Amino acid sequence: MPGPDPPAARRTPRADARRNRERILALAKEAFTHSGPQISLDELARQAGVGAGTLYRHFPTRGDLLEAVYREEVERLVAAEVRLAEALPPIEALRAWLLLFVDYIATKQIVAAALETLLCGPSSVFEASGVRITGAIEALVRRAVRGGDLRSDLDPIDLLRALIGVANVASGPDWPANARRLVEILLAGARPAGTAAALPASAE
Repeated sequence: MPGPDPPAARRTPRADARRNRERILALAKEAFTHSGPQISLDELARQAGVGAGTLYRHFPTRGDLLEAVYREEVERLVAAEVRLAEALPPIEALRAWLLLFVDYIATKQIVAAALETLLCGPSSVFEASGVRITGAIEALVRRAVRGGDLRSDLDPIDLLRALIGVANVASGPDWPANARRLVEILLAGARPAGTAAALPASAE
C-alpha cells in the first residue's frame, strides 16, 4: 500500500490547477475593470476554458475572486520594483513602475468599492497594501535621486497622490491615458533645477 505523499508534494498544487487559477485571475481582472464587479462568473469560467465547478473551487464567492484579483495586483506592483530596478536605469524604472501604478488604480477602483459593499465595510485586505506600495516607490525614487535624475526634496507620495487624483476627478473612460501623460509631466517637473527635460513625443 503506497504511503502518503511527501510534504513537498502535498504543498505544491498541480501545474494545471495553478494555470487554471492564473488564467481565471487574468480574465477576471480585465472583466472587472472593463465591465464592473457584477460580471457573470459562469461566463468568466467559460472564457477561461474551465468548468464553473473549477472556478468555484478556487474562488467560492465573488468576494473571494475580487480579493484575489486585488492581492495579485498588489504583488505584481510590489515585485515590479525590484525587477525594474535591476533591468532599467533609475528614472526609467520609476517611469515604468508609475505606469503600472495607473493600471493598479484602475483595478482598485472596481475591487475596493465592490468588496466594501459585499463585506459591509472596508476589508482588511487593503490594510497592508499601502505600506508595501509606499515602500516600493520610495526605493525607486531614492535610486533616481542618487543618480541625479530627480530633485532631492521630492516626496515620493506626491507622485502617487497626483495619479490617484486624476483617477478620482476624471469623468470619462479615458482617464488612464490622462494619467499616463501625467507620469511624464510629473517626472519632467521633478528634475533637478537646470536639467528639466522635454516630454517624450509619446506624451505630447
